[in-house]
Amino acid sequence: MRPRLVTAALTGAAALAGSLGTRPASDWYESLDKPDWQPPKAAFPLVWTPLYGLIAWGTGRALEKAVEQSPRDGRRVLALTTADLAANAGWCWVFFARQSPAAGLAVIVGLDALNLALLREAARHDRAAAAALAPYVAWTGFATALNASVWWRNR
Repeated sequence: MRPRLVTAALTGAAALAGSLGTRPASDWYESLDKPDWQPPKAAFPLVWTPLYGLIAWGTGRALEKAVEQSPRDGRRVLALTTADLAANAGWCWVFFARQSPAAGLAVIVGLDALNLALLREAARHDRAAAAALAPYVAWTGFATALNASVWWRNR
């Protein structure tokens, strides 16, 4: 197994799947009451592109180091990475395609928990891997607050 290729493929698949479910130009999304502190639409691809690069690199490095330590640790990192990226892509479909800020909030809270578990596991194996994942964890925390605000304003 080549850990960095595996996590690059997983990350790329999540980015593609998520982008297919994201519809920020839809009439439904445009009609939502959003907070003043929401970034402009153009900010999202500018933020997510490097974040996906950091996710692929950080999880790949963590997986590589974990496999060196034990196959069980490697399986744990791979399972967390896979679950995390599935929730990441799933949020787009739940929030945009289902048009449900409430369900999106439930998914992103679960994603936050997976992010923290993945960050903690990465840190057990490699500090640089954890440092690469930290911006993702921070941005998703911000996105959780944004999702919660959109849900609250549009109940």
